[in-house]
Amino acid sequence: MDFDLTVEQKLLQESARDFLARECPRERVREFEETGEAYPPELWRKMAGLGWMGLIIPEEYGGSGGSFLDLTVLFEVMGFNICPGPLFSTVVLGALPVLAAGSEAQKKAILPAIARGERLMTMALAEPDSDGDASSIMAGATPAGDGFRLNGIKLFVPYGEHADSILWVGRTGHGENAGDGITVFVVKNGVPGIEKTGLKTLVRDRQCELLFKDVRVPKDSVLGKSDLGWPVVENTLEKASVVLCAEMIGGAQAVLEMSLRYARERVQFNHPIGSFQAIQHYLADMWMDIHGSRYLLYKAAWKISEGMEAGMEAAMAKARIGEAFRRVTLQGHQIFGGIGFTKEHDMHLYHKRSMTGDLQLGHGDVHRERVAVRLGL
Repeated sequence: MDFDLTVEQKLLQESARDFLARECPRERVREFEETGEAYPPELWRKMAGLGWMGLIIPEEYGGSGGSFLDLTVLFEVMGFNICPGPLFSTVVLGALPVLAAGSEAQKKAILPAIARGERLMTMALAEPDSDGDASSIMAGATPAGDGFRLNGIKLFVPYGEHADSILWVGRTGHGENAGDGITVFVVKNGVPGIEKTGLKTLVRDRQCELLFKDVRVPKDSVLGKSDLGWPVVENTLEKASVVLCAEMIGGAQAVLEMSLRYARERVQFNHPIGSFQAIQHYLADMWMDIHGSRYLLYKAAWKISEGMEAGMEAAMAKARIGEAFRRVTLQGHQIFGGIGFTKEHDMHLYHKRSMTGDLQLGHGDVHRERVAVRLGL
């Protein structure tokens, strides 16, 4: 089996590494976390100039027509460098569902602007009692004249205060299955009735609460078909889980490389600490966690790129990689000792992201349940 990247993917990987090492060093990430900026606008413009926003968007809509596997490669590099900004919410939670289910008019109105870096998007899904499945969607959409009226609370919406458009997931009816009666709407941010409250998070990733009070939207704001939106959401979350795994693998790789350098350079008892068996075993465990997890990640990404069913692989990857990232950062802390726990050290940045990444889009136990269901249990 050939798991090597193509020539084009290696070029993408190398160019992204060079760009982010130059334009987004960890000192810049640390500074950004302390500011109230939504995202670094200059960095965003440069990323748009490189075509990152349009990487997976077809050429007919202004993109470069790359594959989902290309997107996975890019996000692994972004995770390595902890690149801040709304690329995940805009491209993965916004452009991908529009590309999969949008009308031709919606695609032409939304995708070219995303590809140019001129439009930010996000998805509003989670609710106060959300457990990750369709049965927890209680926010309601009722017919009103020639459109709909939207009401309900959405939590943990990434860049919900700053996105130009929101894919709002609500219930328009009920049926035999929990997913029946779910509809996705494209809502212009800033229309009357939307109340936004920023949420304080561990990594300051600009999540917010959105309260919709009688928000009026036209009939053509429905993405796909009314009452049949849950498959669109499931497909988006499957892809988003894989992309998030790529970010976490990139972060884990960065921790391993930092730890290896330190183990070679730090001297105790007249020997580099990397010569001690305990440190060697930590590093070996870190490498095995990353190597095995990367296999799951790229198998899932490849199947999605090929249009194959990848629910099992995506669930396995998210369950495994979230926990592996946390283990790798904890072992990195053991190698660095006390200095690694200081706020000024880079380990601090990755440890926080390992904690949030494991929870985002469902904890490992949620994805184990999905694996069990696919096993027929």
